[in-house]
Amino acid sequence: MIELARYIVILFAAFLIYVGFLMLLNPLKAREYLRKAGSTNFINYFEITIRMIPAAGLIISAELSKFPEVFTLLGWFMIATSFILYFVPRRLHHHYALWCADILKPAYIRLTAPFSMLFGCAIIYAFL
Repeated sequence: MIELARYIVILFAAFLIYVGFLMLLNPLKAREYLRKAGSTNFINYFEITIRMIPAAGLIISAELSKFPEVFTLLGWFMIATSFILYFVPRRLHHHYALWCADILKPAYIRLTAPFSMLFGCAIIYAFL
């Protein structure tokens, strides 16, 4: 079970790296995906539920990492914020995503891309 959780965390890290490259190479597509957050009941609750999987993986496999306290805390933070989002009205969540997408012009999205890639690499480093 703990090894499965570790692989889930590593897949999550790979996803963060992929998203970073998407943001860097195609910021308009990244912004289009951001605009969809909370747009339908299915998308809203699916994205909230899906983010709990790597969060649980972080908690379960934290002891295998180089920084167990950090990853335990991060996992619990992700779970807590997911539960909070379950109670935020979907339209408010979607409105917030649209507002963020309007603020994040392509140049800004490209500027933030390295943070996603570095965070993904840091997670992989910590769990290998």
